[in-house]
Amino acid sequence: MTPVPQELPVPRERDDDTALARRFEEHRGHLRAVAYRMLGSLAEAEDAVQETWLRLARTAAPDTIANLGGWLTTVTGRICLDLLRSRTARREQPIDETFVPDPVLRPLPGPDDPEHQALRADSVGVALLVVLERLAPDERLAFVLHDLFAVPFDDIAPVVDRSPAATRQLASRARRRVRDAEPASDPDPGRQKEVLDAFMAASRGGDFDALVAVLHPDVVLRADAGALVRGAAASKALRGARPVAESALLFARYNAAARTVLVNDALGLISVDDDGTVRSVMSVTVADGRITGMYILADPARLERLAVPPGQG
Repeated sequence: MTPVPQELPVPRERDDDTALARRFEEHRGHLRAVAYRMLGSLAEAEDAVQETWLRLARTAAPDTIANLGGWLTTVTGRICLDLLRSRTARREQPIDETFVPDPVLRPLPGPDDPEHQALRADSVGVALLVVLERLAPDERLAFVLHDLFAVPFDDIAPVVDRSPAATRQLASRARRRVRDAEPASDPDPGRQKEVLDAFMAASRGGDFDALVAVLHPDVVLRADAGALVRGAAASKALRGARPVAESALLFARYNAAARTVLVNDALGLISVDDDGTVRSVMSVTVADGRITGMYILADPARLERLAVPPGQG
């Protein structure tokens, strides 16, 4: 009789690898959040998380890591710090006033959607990401890990090669710079929607005075179209209600087809052509019923990589 073939036993190493991969996946979302806040780039954040996995897989005895989540967080922080230092070293000029980080887009939530409340609590605004770009790499790491993810200074200190006390000073300095530079913003979605609706109506109607009225006198606009776009649609930075209103009227045709989405932690606008091509994503900060900051990403190469939520709004 021909013997019935039996399944070969799975090698112990494969079982261990599978278990390790499963444990890593439990932390992936958290690590992606850390890397995104460190880098402001979705693609670079994914690369950093993947590199963290490779370092874990190469570790001689991963089962001996007492606090895997803490270990992964600090490793991700170290990888991001190296990327930021490399980015700073090869940049010929400091980052300019037109840079806008990659936004995270989500569909509009229901009025009492508990998942939405959790997402907003765990989100970071585009305005804060812009401010973080101005920090030195070590300051950014100390601030992000400690202030945003509650990592103890004793764990951060070896990453930045400083004492815990010096690391605390890094975070304190970063905290002051963030506080001084981040624009005030109303977190209430209802008031955000009122202001955005007023902006859209004035823009579509060509009403310059109404646009000026919905903009703060010191409103700041950043429009990042990338390095290749020239002419009127090129990257720009504007300050003041009248210059920003003039720019809004100039590009009113894009607002005509724009729809409201959740951009990171607040309401924003996305402009999509009939063929599905994303033309721009705009996030805003709102305070006292007026727009204080506008952040527009119009870089075709970066927009192409965005995950666009279903049409609504």
